[in-house]
Amino acid sequence: MTTTYRIAGPADAPAVRALIESGYRGDSARQGWSHEADLLEGDRTNLEEVSAMIAAPEKRVLLAERDGALVGTVTITDLGGGKAYMGLLCVSPTLQAGGLGRALVSEVEALAVREFGAAAMELIVVDVRAELIAWYERRGYVRTGELRPFPLPMDVPYQMVVLERAIS
Repeated sequence: MTTTYRIAGPADAPAVRALIESGYRGDSARQGWSHEADLLEGDRTNLEEVSAMIAAPEKRVLLAERDGALVGTVTITDLGGGKAYMGLLCVSPTLQAGGLGRALVSEVEALAVREFGAAAMELIVVDVRAELIAWYERRGYVRTGELRPFPLPMDVPYQMVVLERAIS
């Protein structure tokens, strides 16, 4: 099955949000291996946040589609100084562990080089997600040693592990 990639536009926001929610939270997320459903409750994002990401000039929301259906997404942000940030990598739970996440990472790294002139990519992962950290490490990302506070206003015992990789 052929996967096509494109940058999201304003009309894509509802589908992007629905995919993110299905991949990160709730019972549907448990069909995949990379969910947060057992760690965090509530919505992962909302329509306003997704719409703002799509509209932001310093961001690109990359979509992966198969037969016209949205099956994956990832967002990058230009941090300046030759660095980009990758976040909200999400693959449909029923398609996880099939190589689409790896392909999305490769596509978005190339996009960061083309669009932002990035030489390095940064990302953060919840510290208790050892299997997800290991997945990124297998893709060449390394822990910087930096830990950041959990980025959402929630009373949780988690910190964020910072990983980085040269991409150009």
